[in-house]
Amino acid sequence: MKSLPPGFKAIVLGATGAIGGAFEKALVRMPACAGVMGLGRRSDPPFDLEDEASIAACARAVVSRGPFDLIVDATGALHIAGVGPEKRLHDLSADRLSRAFMVNAIGPALLMKHFIPLLPSKSRCMFATLSARVGSITDNRKGGWYGYRASKAARNMLLRTAAVEACRQRPDAIFVALQPGTVRSRLSAPFAAGVDAMDPDVSAALLLDAIDALPARGEAVFIDCRGQPIEW
Repeated sequence: MKSLPPGFKAIVLGATGAIGGAFEKALVRMPACAGVMGLGRRSDPPFDLEDEASIAACARAVVSRGPFDLIVDATGALHIAGVGPEKRLHDLSADRLSRAFMVNAIGPALLMKHFIPLLPSKSRCMFATLSARVGSITDNRKGGWYGYRASKAARNMLLRTAAVEACRQRPDAIFVALQPGTVRSRLSAPFAAGVDAMDPDVSAALLLDAIDALPARGEAVFIDCRGQPIEW
């Protein structure tokens, strides 16, 4: 992360997941990183993505250790209640849709609410959130995956809206939605057959390089792991 000052501090939200853990490991290995906090349900302090009070308490518990120059939100879920994404309208249920929005959009929005204020106001800083190419409305040509697509699209909109507001006080901040590529993990295994899947460490390294190269623009951007823009 050459664009951040030496001794920068970072937070990875959802660090117990495959990509979140890879982000944390990559940042720990960076000499310029003075410290990285991996936060999640089993961290100290912990937070529960479906409980705003715990998110707020977690942010309050770490505020004295900041400001944090880089915050990565790697939370989210593809499987809901142990079931994969819906393929047809017939498969939709209110409960699964509600849960998809909770873990892929509402919870991440609450993380924005409580953790964006931990970014510095007078220097370059970054807030990144894991999205997915299937969350692009423009790019949707195959259909299916209703809840996952819609909740990731909502996450993108929430980030873009938060960025408009946050950049008024943090003009050097970067807000970015990330498409990590198909990453090898237990949850992605049923969908990765015949696809060139990446190791999580490779995806995280590529994403950090892509974030590092972004200019501050006063608005959020949506990119893939090669730094290429994706249409919202």
